[in-house]
Amino acid sequence: MKQETALKLMKSGENVFLTGSAGAGKTYTINQYINYLKARKVPVAITASTGIAATHMNGMTIHTWAGIGIKDALSEDELKRMKERKYLKEHLENAQVLIIDEISMLHARQLNLVNQVLKFFKESDEAFGGIQVIASGDFFQLPPVGKNEEKNRDKFCFMSNAWVEAKFRVCYLTEQHRQDDSALNGILNAIRAQNIQASHIAALKGTRHQDIGETFTRLYTHNMDVDNINFQHLNAIDGHEHKFAAVCDGNEKLIETLKSSVRAPEELNLKKNAKVMFVKNNFDVGYINGSLGEIIGFEEDDEFGILPKVKLTDGTVLVVEPETWSVDNEAGKTIASFQQVPLRLAWAITIHKSQGMTLEAAEINLSHTFEKGQGYVALSRLRSLEGLRLLGFNDQALELDSLAIKADRRFQELSTEAEAHFADQDLTVQHNAFIRHCGGTLNATEIERNEKKIARNAGKSNFGSATLDETRELFENGYEIQDIAVERGLTPATIINHLARLHKEQGLDISIASPGEEVVEQIRKIYKKLKKRQDPSHFSEDGAIKLRPIVESTSPRMGYDQVRLALLFIE
Repeated sequence: MKQETALKLMKSGENVFLTGSAGAGKTYTINQYINYLKARKVPVAITASTGIAATHMNGMTIHTWAGIGIKDALSEDELKRMKERKYLKEHLENAQVLIIDEISMLHARQLNLVNQVLKFFKESDEAFGGIQVIASGDFFQLPPVGKNEEKNRDKFCFMSNAWVEAKFRVCYLTEQHRQDDSALNGILNAIRAQNIQASHIAALKGTRHQDIGETFTRLYTHNMDVDNINFQHLNAIDGHEHKFAAVCDGNEKLIETLKSSVRAPEELNLKKNAKVMFVKNNFDVGYINGSLGEIIGFEEDDEFGILPKVKLTDGTVLVVEPETWSVDNEAGKTIASFQQVPLRLAWAITIHKSQGMTLEAAEINLSHTFEKGQGYVALSRLRSLEGLRLLGFNDQALELDSLAIKADRRFQELSTEAEAHFADQDLTVQHNAFIRHCGGTLNATEIERNEKKIARNAGKSNFGSATLDETRELFENGYEIQDIAVERGLTPATIINHLARLHKEQGLDISIASPGEEVVEQIRKIYKKLKKRQDPSHFSEDGAIKLRPIVESTSPRMGYDQVRLALLFIE
């Protein structure tokens, strides 16, 4: 199907599954539709199954958006409690269109949960509460991680009840829009069709000794290989090794669940010049799940002791603080937590963990492939054959899951039928009816003004402003700092920093967040005393007073966040 036909069907308000091979323009088509909706003031929720994919879409994970977290099921009582969370209630009830990118990596039961949540919040028995759902992805990616006894048919979301209910119109994009890597696309398409020729094998084998530069990632099928390579490289570096141990608290069984699902290791060993990968999103600080970098040093920190300093591949330098992964109970109270620096060694990573990434260069070993689809996923991470060094592959490496093959063939048939039926049809009446149904605007002048604004902002990252806006909305709705932190999955310190920026940049009145005049006055006196002393150990490189000497001077002893907050009220 052509992109224009797919876009026409989306605009009509139907639920659409957008698929196709790499380079067919799935992301481009979705972004076109998002801009179309925004220009007409239609509320659209942009989500994806993973953090890194969500970042590519300027959105959030579907788990966060729908409030399902890592749950497998939701009771009626849990749904009622979710509705009491003001922020969740508002964005779920307001949404008219839901976009889910990288749908293949979403487990069937999770899609069922999203369906259940939307039906409850929208008070409708229609699929997904009656809103339009656009799912995008490719089921030739590896299936979602499931339980040991689960078969792929239990995991693929096209086998879920929610998928059947949604009656997705399949739009299988067939035009190729990446001309610079036609050799790689030819190989990927041959794998998809399970029609691999001798020329494709020769091309892959020909990359074994290819020079792919110094900055590349190694992809392996097994964790053991990845760990061995990473430890070998770390041990080969001269210099002091810093150890970072995870801090765990709460229910032991839930902690074990967190340990198995979190990508950060329980004990992280780092040295200067170690290659690392971030394993969590923090849009405020400037990294995402999958960002690659190198340790360039370590810094002392008042609160956490020693922290690693990382230089990202784009040149950005960050001092990385620990992050917390947690499980909350039905009342929103944390009952298990895992705190660790959000890094892992990255000279090598597993193919499973590479999903959703785009790599400029990679050394790949498929000699021990044990799951169908691993080879396709690994090769499709790359932009071109010039960035590949393939060390070897076994017979299973280029095979695909039989259920995925059957589903893909059916998707192509359905898409071909839709193309034949709708390609030449004028659906303008349906398009306008859907915009009216969503409460959007059809005013030509307003649409043109909005389109110009969208064009001006094109290419600009909106994570900083978007994340500030979310904090502002919660704060103005009466949420306390701790509650905002829980709601957004951030630390209280980050929320306090948000409030500082919102006050300075947008004039937000933050007086309601004051810790009290007594606290502020005590911190003000300590602050002035320390400034007069001019002790170099009390100041950071940029001239700001460190938190530790202030905290240590308080009586009774205050927490770092309390001091951090009080400082906002000291001129």
